Amino acid sequence: MSVTVQALNGVRVYNLSSGKTLPQWIAEKRRSVLKKDEAYRNRVELLQDFEFATASQRVKVSPDGEYVIATGTYPPMVRVYELRELSMKFERHMDSDIVQFQVLGDDWSKLAFLMADRSIEFHAPYGKHYRTRVPHFGRDIAYDPHSCDLLVGGSASEVYRLNLEEGTFKAPFEVSSPGVNCLGLHPEHGLLACGGEDAVVECWDPRARRRAGAVDVGEVLARQGISTAGTGLGAGVGAGGLEVTALRFDARGMGMAVGTSAGQVALFDLRSTRPVLVKEHQYELPIVDIKYHGGTDNVISTDPKILKIWNKNTGKVFTNIEPGADVADVAVVRDPHAADKLGDSGLLLVAGEQRRVMSFYVPDLGPAPRWCSFLDALTDELEETKNASVYDDYKFVTRDELKAMNLEHLIGSPLLKSYMHGFFMDMRLHQRVAAVSDPFAYDRWRKEKIKQKVEEKRAARITRRARLPTVNAHLAEHLLAKQKDRRKGHADADAHAEDSGDDAAAAGGAGGGGGGGS
Repeated sequence: MSVTVQALNGVRVYNLSSGKTLPQWIAEKRRSVLKKDEAYRNRVELLQDFEFATASQRVKVSPDGEYVIATGTYPPMVRVYELRELSMKFERHMDSDIVQFQVLGDDWSKLAFLMADRSIEFHAPYGKHYRTRVPHFGRDIAYDPHSCDLLVGGSASEVYRLNLEEGTFKAPFEVSSPGVNCLGLHPEHGLLACGGEDAVVECWDPRARRRAGAVDVGEVLARQGISTAGTGLGAGVGAGGLEVTALRFDARGMGMAVGTSAGQVALFDLRSTRPVLVKEHQYELPIVDIKYHGGTDNVISTDPKILKIWNKNTGKVFTNIEPGADVADVAVVRDPHAADKLGDSGLLLVAGEQRRVMSFYVPDLGPAPRWCSFLDALTDELEETKNASVYDDYKFVTRDELKAMNLEHLIGSPLLKSYMHGFFMDMRLHQRVAAVSDPFAYDRWRKEKIKQKVEEKRAARITRRARLPTVNAHLAEHLLAKQKDRRKGHADADAHAEDSGDDAAAAGGAGGGGGGGS
């Protein structure tokens, strides 16, 4: 089948977007030829036209779980998909790139888009409803349903508040950071978290309109001895240029996950400034998204190269997903018809730098939603076929081994796949590097193999075993061991005498040759 399977830690990940797609402009004659292609016929198309012309940027599932809203480029557009019909409902083109968007209602009928030209667009079922501008370029938006405030954070030390009920701007929140990269808002207690360029997370209470607390993530990580030197998003002013790039509250509202520009994810309890757990991504790239998986104790943290799914209590890796294209956003599909209303499914939608919106199904993470229940039958069929592991042709190396081979510059490149405390390297590349760094390794390996085969042949020989008497068995065993040692000593003495005789003969021959010459 065209569905590819990855297996890590015994967890199977099904890539549903790896099959071929059929362009709309292809000729009819070519279509008839493709119908005979088995790989194309066996493809899995989760949603019809679930792709964009160049790349996808953002993807979200509506709160009622019935629609998927995705944005992409080029040209900038938004597409809405109806899950019950497994097809696209409509698409709309924009005048500028979409930085972020929020769903203001239960379905797709009320949407707010943060644009790259400092504008905010509000859309209704009939199209664009209103457009306004903010003083500075925005980076993230959040919506507070209790006060009807749309919160905008951007390249200034202010979080703008636009009240959608009154249609006016309210007094902004003055934060200490020179810029706000991300916003996090919990719908229950309404606490607003602002992640800044200086690696400081500030929590604001919108009801009191004052700051409730703050924590310097860079200082906390430095106290624990964790390196904060990463690629970053820009010229940060924090410790080592560290920035906060992602925020997320858990379902209870007492836990908060913070992602940094150096690839760390710190889990905080709101009652303490010390992190409960710190998880590091080996690629040292900015964390672009964090999700708490409802129904399990797993956290899904994402950087441009990899999706890490790990336990929030122990930090143990559940599985990793490497899409093959730079990741921009992740959405966990929730089944609105499931018995557990807080439980998320095992279906992940990933927006990234490729035409198709990627989709992955992890059965061990959760069941398939009702609208794509056929995935369970598909995975059962694939279970019967033997699939090779994705890491069969890779060699695991640690960071110290990379340093010994002078390959540290490959970290972050497609040649190394991050995993736990090290990396997976292509076996062919590892063999080439090992041959250059240690040219006599093959000779040593060949001698060890020969020695191993000789030992196996000796073990297969039929040897005579002396039977011990039933009376005084310990004494007989002692006498046999003593006799064996005496024979071994005689054999060593004979070998030594033979070597001495050979040395004497060699010395005599040399002396005779010298006398003849004189």
